[in-house]
Amino acid sequence: MADVSLEDPRLKELFKEAVLEALQERKDLLYDVFAEVIEDLALSKAIREGELTESVTREEVLDSL
Repeated sequence: MADVSLEDPRLKELFKEAVLEALQERKDLLYDVFAEVIEDLALSKAIREGELTESVTREEVLDSL
């Protein structure tokens, strides 16, 4: 059996091709990852903005709903 090195350019090229093929065949996985990232960024932005605003009571929130 031949020795395989992680530094082998052929191995790197095969890995790149495999990842590219997987992404092309399963675009939904990539979409899901980006959707999660965007949701997390929006939530963290909302939390930061919320920390700068005045606090309200639970009743005030429920009244506005």
